[in-house]
Amino acid sequence: MANAADLDPAVCAEMARVCACLGFRKASRSVTQLYDQFLAPCGLRSTQLVVLLGAYVLGSSNLRRLADELAMDRSTLTRNLKPLISQGLLQTMPTTGRGRSKSIEVTPLGQDMLRAAAPLWEQAQNSLRQRLGDERLSRVVEDLAIVTDAVRSRG
Repeated sequence: MANAADLDPAVCAEMARVCACLGFRKASRSVTQLYDQFLAPCGLRSTQLVVLLGAYVLGSSNLRRLADELAMDRSTLTRNLKPLISQGLLQTMPTTGRGRSKSIEVTPLGQDMLRAAAPLWEQAQNSLRQRLGDERLSRVVEDLAIVTDAVRSRG
């Protein structure tokens, strides 16, 4: 077993330089912070907005389908749903069928929040577009979808 004295700083520096996970995490945190700054006036964080948007776009949906759409595990999604439900932006409804399955729905208050957030989201999106340019931003979004699909396919 190697100890700390065996670590080669150059090897570690190269790992950090080429690590896809590190790069994605840094980019994700940076973009999240940017969007959070723009969304602050409406009281939503970007992490909440994506859950609210996902639920709205899917319509009445079960937890598994929403988690899949957002590339989240169900326990993380459940934690992220709690504040949105307590604020009255989302509601859970029992579904017909077996088990304890529930559907997630955006409430009228949640729809109002999406209306309030939309122009702030647009400002954040435009800020990112100004920093990257239209073509690069489009490519990044397309490439992120490709990466997500490739990793999730586990093939």
